[in-house]
Amino acid sequence: MSSDFETFLKMMTTQARYQDPLEPMDSSDYAAQLAQFSMVEQQVQTNDLLRMLSAALQTGTPTQASVATLSGWIGMEALSYAPAHFDGTPVSVAPRPLTAADTAYLVVYDTQGNEVQRQGIPVSNDSVEWQGVAGLNGSTFPTGTYTFEIESFKGDELLLSERAQSYGRVTEARIEEGQTILILRGGLAVLTDDVTGLREAA
Repeated sequence: MSSDFETFLKMMTTQARYQDPLEPMDSSDYAAQLAQFSMVEQQVQTNDLLRMLSAALQTGTPTQASVATLSGWIGMEALSYAPAHFDGTPVSVAPRPLTAADTAYLVVYDTQGNEVQRQGIPVSNDSVEWQGVAGLNGSTFPTGTYTFEIESFKGDELLLSERAQSYGRVTEARIEEGQTILILRGGLAVLTDDVTGLREAA
């Protein structure tokens, strides 16, 4: 996958370098290629991390190693595309807006798929804390499960809308039918194969 990523990068830079100045590439085509470039980059990073996690779980006797490794995950925060549990404590979201964007929005959905909030965020990969506060009156959203999307805009043009990952604290780890499952705060379950990052709880 790494070689594919490098090839894609070389093709993009070569195409930009040698394009006809009298007939430059259409901006919408270029934006689409930038979106594809971003997705390739994210997939490479995710695959590298998953290989490291898989190697850690497979060291020694599989079951013993899995239990020993996972015991260290309890209390940490796992990054995944799983929905996030909100109970008044801010949810940490990991946005990845396109670098070609000039504005980005964090869009929040409830369990029925209804958009409940939209807020502008920096065009940056830095984590964003969703406070769960609605409107000017500062009322707090109900306790429940929420999902997040990131919309990347250039001017008025929507370049990309994609699901955002969020951090959830690991409260329990299980091995069921050969699958390793993490239980996150609020009772949400996620397979370790779907975890793309870990960090110490704040």
